Amino acid sequence: MRAARPLGSVRRVSAVLAAAGLLVAGCSSGGSGGGGTAPSSTKSSADGLVPGVAPLEPLPAQPAAALAAYYGQKLAWQTCDGEFECTTFKVPLDYDHPVAASDLTLTAVRKRSTGTAARVGSLVLNPGGPGGSAVDYVESVAKGYDAGVRAAYDLVGLDPRGVGRSSPVTCLSGDRMDAYTAVDITPDDQAETDALVAADKEFAAACQAKSGAFLGHVSTVESARDLDVLRALLGDEKLRYLGKSYGTFLGATYAGLFPSKVGRMVLDGAMDPSLDAIAGNKAQAGGFETAWAAFAKDCVSHDDCPLGSTVEQAGQQLDALFKQIDAHPLPTDGDRRLTESQATTGVIQAMYAEFLWPQLRSALATAKAGEGSGLLRLSDSYYERAVDGSYPNLMFANMAVNCLDLPAPFAGPEEVRQAVPAFEGVSPHFGRDMAWMALGCAYWPVKPTGAAHTVRAAGSVPIVVVGTTRDPATPYAWAQALATQLEAGRLLTYDGDGHTAYGRHNGCVDGAVNRYLLGGDAPATGTRCSK
Repeated sequence: MRAARPLGSVRRVSAVLAAAGLLVAGCSSGGSGGGGTAPSSTKSSADGLVPGVAPLEPLPAQPAAALAAYYGQKLAWQTCDGEFECTTFKVPLDYDHPVAASDLTLTAVRKRSTGTAARVGSLVLNPGGPGGSAVDYVESVAKGYDAGVRAAYDLVGLDPRGVGRSSPVTCLSGDRMDAYTAVDITPDDQAETDALVAADKEFAAACQAKSGAFLGHVSTVESARDLDVLRALLGDEKLRYLGKSYGTFLGATYAGLFPSKVGRMVLDGAMDPSLDAIAGNKAQAGGFETAWAAFAKDCVSHDDCPLGSTVEQAGQQLDALFKQIDAHPLPTDGDRRLTESQATTGVIQAMYAEFLWPQLRSALATAKAGEGSGLLRLSDSYYERAVDGSYPNLMFANMAVNCLDLPAPFAGPEEVRQAVPAFEGVSPHFGRDMAWMALGCAYWPVKPTGAAHTVRAAGSVPIVVVGTTRDPATPYAWAQALATQLEAGRLLTYDGDGHTAYGRHNGCVDGAVNRYLLGGDAPATGTRCSK
């Protein structure tokens, strides 16, 4: 799960990949990219259960009578943003106590299918986060999807409650977000610890002041129930869904709650719902360490690598650079200086996709020369900071959802200090940062409603789980775990780098997913693709 501080986290990948033209799906017939089978993932038990972790229990297949009005709405689609259609609909703030006066308004977008005879229905997409806008995602990537998929499906994006255009959570102003992203997240003394705690408390207080009671109703379970309302309003008996990153957690939650209503479902860059916040953040720290090792190996193979000629030297010089910036933030081409936390964010941002590695090499070179603009641009891209200094609600929704979905990993700074050695054990370069990044939920004004759980989705159709072996944000072991938990999970492995795999020009992955979406032919468990 994405931690309250933004880096120890799962982030949406749509904006950066769409900008590079990588979010497109390959030909449905398969193609190059390798293939074969891999050993199946280790199962915790024969039935996919994890000792000591309760399963997510399904809801009744028939909605309660009190929800009939929501399931009976009629969608009024209107042309928006040129070739797309947009609509809104109502959902209850609290599904257990629906009251019309407190209803939320959610926004959805669709790109109508290009075919007629071969039309399957709607394919609901979610890019992750939590906090990523599915509306923006669909409008960014719809044209790039495989022609067969576009002919068969209306591509639909729903901004989850609290996100984007669906009753968004609001918190800090742009200038306060600038301060929040710059605060030292690896405190060296009590003054720096106090500053970090103050920043987390300011963030929480601003969210409470501007969003109020709504903060208690942005959980993933509630968003999954919203998906079921959308499914019904689209006229589909089953939900066909493709989720990436956190979108896999949302999709798996839907499958656990409504297993009989699962249609073709792809979960790419999968999360493991059985992990608590500490275990999840620690595992993710290891994922970024793995991605860093891959980057460092590639970097030292280039003449312009600014970090030396060996992987060991690269790690040492990165640590030295972070230490230097911690002591003396770097000037940039604007009025902000690059702090250590922003430098770390910039490096982490580049771990999400290989095409960013040359940009990172350049940014590190200029930083070593005393100028921080390159790393600051990468950091700003991570937070999706606009040129006018404004921020979307991505991080606000991210914190709100995460602090509701799982109990806070740490109660205060002392617990973080005690955990740092274990985090550094799995991630020497990023472990300390990721431990401290998880502190924010300690000060959240709303008590969590969720807990770690397994997802069985008994009786569902096959669900395809895609895992990338060197994924920085959603470690491959998470995909193995989720595929094992699901009664009908089918693991598709991509032996490669970067965050998520489908739609990134690997013919083997794209072909397997497209065949499943178009014909229902799920890949055999253990299918493996490579570069």
